[in-house]
Amino acid sequence: MDQLRQIAIFAKTVDHGSFREAARVLRLSPSVVSHHVGQLEQSLGTALLYRSTRKLSLTADGERLLIAARSMIEAAEAGLQLIGDQNHQLSGVLRVTAPSVLGQSLLVDRFAEFAMANPLVQLSIDFTDVRRDLIGDGFDVAIRMGWLKDSTFMARKLFSVRRRLVAAQSYVEKRPKPNTPHDLSDWDWLELGQIWARKETFRNGDKEVTIARRASQISVNDAQALYRLTQAGAGLSILPVFLIKAGFDDGTLCDVLPDWNPSSLGVYAVWPPNAPRDGLVKNFVEFLIGM
Repeated sequence: MDQLRQIAIFAKTVDHGSFREAARVLRLSPSVVSHHVGQLEQSLGTALLYRSTRKLSLTADGERLLIAARSMIEAAEAGLQLIGDQNHQLSGVLRVTAPSVLGQSLLVDRFAEFAMANPLVQLSIDFTDVRRDLIGDGFDVAIRMGWLKDSTFMARKLFSVRRRLVAAQSYVEKRPKPNTPHDLSDWDWLELGQIWARKETFRNGDKEVTIARRASQISVNDAQALYRLTQAGAGLSILPVFLIKAGFDDGTLCDVLPDWNPSSLGVYAVWPPNAPRDGLVKNFVEFLIGM
């Protein structure tokens, strides 16, 4: 171990051209630097440096050792850099739960980008419209759409999702044309679990109307199923715009009140405070916020 240190001091002395300058860089006294180089020469049984009052120069053996010393130092520095990089890289298993259609429509590409940027992270993703118990089901992060209930969790808003009030063309044709949300009091509503509120607020320019929805005859726990039920003519639903484009394009769905906009829904990342993988979770959430 002492010899390795002596080789490093020898290389530093050659690089800086004198014992005094090497000592300044190494924060040692010139006599200590000279002593280490002398001990190295003694152990090798050969002179490595020609010494004069003006400068130092290498012997043939000194030149050969310097080449090997620099290779050794470069390899050591590369190893230290690699370890440092790995220590700063995110790693570990991250369990995420997200709404099925939202996740597959808007989040899956971002999840893939995060995985590619962090090859030491293992992402385990649960796409479901069932609202999972974060702690009980062992998840690190949940993506929630809608109103947050548990204020004990940490939460960051990722983005908002625009929605429209839609129904099947066949369903709307059987009823008088509505002009305001109040005209929907006897219409059939479809519901997605407990994500949607029982009261809905609509805006038309400066006007704002809040109505109490009629109790739903059908409620489901899957957004795609809600879309299909709406398309089949089972009633009204308020759906995210990214989900209903195909229905508008093929004419099976229509916008019931095109001048009135339902309130948008926030999409949030939610996680328990003081989570075991808190650093990994926060980096993941910050990555999603950049969408």
